[in-house]
Amino acid sequence: MLKEVAPNVTRVAIIFNPDMFLGLPFSLDPEIAAARSLGVTATLAPVHDDAAIEEAIAAQARQPGGGLITLPDSFNVTHRDVIIAAAARHRLPDIGIDIFPRAGGLMSYWFDGVDLYAQAASYIDRILKGASPADLPVQQPTKYLLIVNLKTAKALGLTVPPNVLDIADEVIE
Repeated sequence: MLKEVAPNVTRVAIIFNPDMFLGLPFSLDPEIAAARSLGVTATLAPVHDDAAIEEAIAAQARQPGGGLITLPDSFNVTHRDVIIAAAARHRLPDIGIDIFPRAGGLMSYWFDGVDLYAQAASYIDRILKGASPADLPVQQPTKYLLIVNLKTAKALGLTVPPNVLDIADEVIE
């Protein structure tokens, strides 16, 4: 989706805090391969504090064609204002979760949290009515939201294509 809105992006930094994934099986290989299939080079940008965020984003801006992908972890959510401000200052398009474009980032494509909670409530209801949790299938999100911030796009000199606006669930003007 980022490449649709910012077609000149040839490199993305994937911003994340590795401490959020300690002890968990974690790999960004699928994301890196997906970027490569679009002609985009993806690099990992592990960050631990505001200074590291600034340095990662500044490094991405040193060459043309840069962009940012912000992973959905609690560190990035907490530091979203720093990430968004640095992205704006360095004129880099970014994609994150739904709170990012609502706070001034360019865009997000992420699952609908309300729908996910409704799925969870349905499971709780079934369990309370006697269903065994072990018998319930694992579910994945089924509804995703595309949110685009047109003010940010304009500030970055980007024109959001009509086909993206047509499918956007929310457009911030």
